[in-house]
Amino acid sequence: MKLISWKAWLKPMGNIAVRFVRLFLGYFIYAIGIVMTINASLGLAPWDVLHQGLTNILPITMGQGSIAIGFMVILVNVILKENIGWATVFNMIFIGIFMDLLMLNNLVPVFSNLFLRFVTMLLGILVSGYGGFIYIGTGFGIGPRDGLMVALTRKTGKSIRLVKNTTEIIVIVIGFFLGGSVGIGTAIMSLAGGYLFQFAFKTVGFNVTEVKHRYIMDDIKFIKERIMKTKEGEA
Repeated sequence: MKLISWKAWLKPMGNIAVRFVRLFLGYFIYAIGIVMTINASLGLAPWDVLHQGLTNILPITMGQGSIAIGFMVILVNVILKENIGWATVFNMIFIGIFMDLLMLNNLVPVFSNLFLRFVTMLLGILVSGYGGFIYIGTGFGIGPRDGLMVALTRKTGKSIRLVKNTTEIIVIVIGFFLGGSVGIGTAIMSLAGGYLFQFAFKTVGFNVTEVKHRYIMDDIKFIKERIMKTKEGEA
């Protein structure tokens, strides 16, 4: 019996049910990676600094902070006329839910040894990279924060690197003043995070630019066209 290769299984598929299973699997793996970087206690990733900062002024969890910020980012994306996919909305909701599930139940180990904490942080970035590969490859859209980078790059005409770095500096500063944890890990994740994500994508032969996304507006347009054809058929 011929087995389907791992790479072939993870290509965008026509079966909607399978793609949605893959989508949520990707979110869960992505959340594991985030919690690993948090549990390393070397300083949080830029956006997580802001998420934690919110927990210091509001009676919410880290996951709920992630959801709240994600919701606000989606609103900005809509204002900037960035395409929103179902994965964009689900990303906002379920990664935060999975983060809380993992953290509140202590499902990801915490180490006291400094070397193991560094290893945990770096592996966490890689795990998130593989999670991103799994869910982005479904073709249902990208995450709210990634969408913001694309929208701001398009609006300003600046490079994605400049936009990303500027945005992350802003969220780190705001999060820091709200009491978010900033440390050597924050700098490492800001500088090396993109390279580790790229490495994760490369190991599975994933090119994010080759993914053809279907957005919510595409589905709305499809439904409208079907309704119009139905009415024409009845006439």
